[in-house]
Amino acid sequence: MTWHETERAWLADTLRATAYDAPTLCAGWQARHLAAHLVLRERAPRAGAGAVGTAATRGPGAATERLAATVEGPADYAALVDTFAAPPPRWSPLAWAGDAVNASEYFIHTEDLRRGAGPVGPRALPDGLRDLLWGQLLRMAPVRLRRLGPGVVLVRPDDLRSAVHRARGGHGTVVLRGEVGELVLAVSGRLQAADVTVEGAPDDVAAVRELLTGP
Repeated sequence: MTWHETERAWLADTLRATAYDAPTLCAGWQARHLAAHLVLRERAPRAGAGAVGTAATRGPGAATERLAATVEGPADYAALVDTFAAPPPRWSPLAWAGDAVNASEYFIHTEDLRRGAGPVGPRALPDGLRDLLWGQLLRMAPVRLRRLGPGVVLVRPDDLRSAVHRARGGHGTVVLRGEVGELVLAVSGRLQAADVTVEGAPDDVAAVRELLTGP
């Protein structure tokens, strides 16, 4: 199996293990909203599209809200999760997107479910998945941080590091330290739920926390 297939299966299992009305890390979303988002993302892309991580900082769109509203109990929820668990139809652009688009999306949303009710420990990631997420993080971070004044350097426990955003406007540089998966969560706007240390001048740290902390 590819990593996005593995992560889809993990996410589907996590959805099934979570009550339909359970909270998530996404603003205004219960588990049923997240399941609706995932189905729409693949089967009605215009309604469910969004950049990786944006669900943490905005509420459900109208289409997601409508589909989630059809979930009135466990049976409705199970059917919706089963729809997501099945591969997307061949006409869907995401049927061909593979790891490049889906791996980080599924990883992040699994953690949205796992951590929605409070802190839990990080998952132990296989080396291949960790390396894939690291590469995707290095592409995502400059876009996510582009309006930030302070610079940002990401540092893994093995001391591999990457400067993903250059300081400007007289600001200094902030260092984020953590496991790869935790750094992915932090940069996607879930810093409050990630096991990451933030080092730097107080004003610069505050600016980074303001940008990367969800509601």
